[in-house]
Amino acid sequence: MNRANARIRVLLTYLTSIAIAAGFVIGLAGPAFASGTRVPNPIPFGDDVQVRDKVRSECDLGKKTAKFIAQYGDDIELVSGNLGNSGRVLDVKITQVFAAGGGAFSGPKWMELTGTLKQDGKDVASFRAKRFSTGGAFGALKGTCAIIGRCTKTLGKDVAKWLKDPKDGAKLGDAR
Repeated sequence: MNRANARIRVLLTYLTSIAIAAGFVIGLAGPAFASGTRVPNPIPFGDDVQVRDKVRSECDLGKKTAKFIAQYGDDIELVSGNLGNSGRVLDVKITQVFAAGGGAFSGPKWMELTGTLKQDGKDVASFRAKRFSTGGAFGALKGTCAIIGRCTKTLGKDVAKWLKDPKDGAKLGDAR
């Protein structure tokens, strides 16, 4: 009986080694065959968006939003520069920002994104996403960038969720 158990242990060790090696090889090959979604980093402002200069220069809205889409999404590739036309591309822009100075004392802040998911240059689905914030707990102690930053995080989650099952004409978050 001990010999049989020893053979089974050796066989299990052998099979485990093969499984680990196969997983390693698949892990190496995975990125080469990835079909991820390319997202601009930073996400650009739309042409007609009016944003206070201080908010535009200090709050990093485009970088933060892109980072949160990648953080909460699956297989997202953040790209600086040209996204190209092949594969899966999210053409997304910041289309509205309201972030008056004065932190919570100047009222709620909001931000809006619009985007179109493309596959090999062809439109697949589009969305409009909007989020409002007053700063949450201790909002009165937060500055304008911290409050509007809450919007970037929630918008990133909204867009990441939408990318998993994109529906055309979707209204995300407070845009509903």
